[in-house]
Amino acid sequence: MKTDIKNRADIEKLVHVFYGRVMEDEAISYFFNDVAKTNWEIHLPKMCDFFENILLSSGDYDGNPMVAHEELHKKSEVKENHFQHWNAVFDATVDELFKGPKAEEIKQRATNIAVAMMHKAHR
Repeated sequence: MKTDIKNRADIEKLVHVFYGRVMEDEAISYFFNDVAKTNWEIHLPKMCDFFENILLSSGDYDGNPMVAHEELHKKSEVKENHFQHWNAVFDATVDELFKGPKAEEIKQRATNIAVAMMHKAHR
């Protein structure tokens, strides 16, 4: 039975399953693996901090995702369909692993962030 997202361990599970899929995804892995040349050992803990902060108000994240995504967009255009695909994979991962108010909240927050990034990248 699925439970809601309630702690750091749940965030870590979500982030690791989700980005495991992203690494292999034909539509968006290119941005991470080829353009940004993501160091996953550094990126995954940062993403755990990021999502834990936005969902559980941990205060542990100090990065600037807008700047990182603007730099990525300058190297290789990130289009609206790429953001939508990222969100679809994210939502499907959340739905597969969790159920409850926090699960719904993290999906909505991820969508809002993606929309903001998309608009900022295309201005």
